[in-house]
Amino acid sequence: MISDLTSDNLKFARFLLFWRSLFKLSQEQMADRINCSARHVSRLENGLSHPSQSLVNAIIDAFSLGQRDSSHLMIAAGFLPTEERTSVFDIHAPEMNWLRKSMTLSLKALDPYPSVLTDDINDILMVNRGWVGLFSQIISASVIENTSNLTEFLFSREGAGSYISGRENTLSVILMSLEQRSLYTNEHRDIRLRDKLAAHKIVPPDWRERASRLEPMPSFKIQLSLEGELRKFINVTSSVSTLGPAVQLSGKSLNLSTFYPEEDEMALSNFCNSSLSHPLLYY
Repeated sequence: MISDLTSDNLKFARFLLFWRSLFKLSQEQMADRINCSARHVSRLENGLSHPSQSLVNAIIDAFSLGQRDSSHLMIAAGFLPTEERTSVFDIHAPEMNWLRKSMTLSLKALDPYPSVLTDDINDILMVNRGWVGLFSQIISASVIENTSNLTEFLFSREGAGSYISGRENTLSVILMSLEQRSLYTNEHRDIRLRDKLAAHKIVPPDWRERASRLEPMPSFKIQLSLEGELRKFINVTSSVSTLGPAVQLSGKSLNLSTFYPEEDEMALSNFCNSSLSHPLLYY
């Protein structure tokens, strides 16, 4: 029955029918739970009516849906998940010990390649020895220890901003991704970070126009002067996220960002040793 609803404009209808079937409710019982008519439930399931956001919230409350399922239902109806429907993700919470352990092992396994673990807005949660060892060769220890956001680190002259290849285009594309995220979420933290980064002197004034002519990049390069030689590194980011179609807009995700040298023979292990320390280095 559910598979009969195949048109793209029936996403919400398929979700509603799925949940009503799962809880074994008739259309009349469903209508009573969400304070509408059985005829309206029928029209929603046939794709003939579009739900209001308040009705979607009523369905979420009626079924006591969690964050993942609430987000999927909201997006299927054409709405962004509301802020009160999302929870704050804290990797340092006691119940997240299993995740901290697995992420620590992942970072350790990536040594000597410099890697950081970040959240959905690139706040740094963990680093590995390779990260501390490499950037301590060119950046002061105080800057490394006080860097709290990876994107800000990339935009700052005191951080890696002066070392990015094709800097103006790269920073423009990164900013555009943040711009569009803030348009989606309209959250203060996203808007504030966008404005803060756009104000950096190394950002070209026409960054929006530049980015509109460029496609998003899966990675970018930086050039570092190490031991008297110019070395190039490629940044690669992989995601650790919740499953499902809502992840890009509402799912809680973590990102492992790693810098790999272009030259295979480069001995990064020279910069990675057990004496290194950092507030977010946990092994």
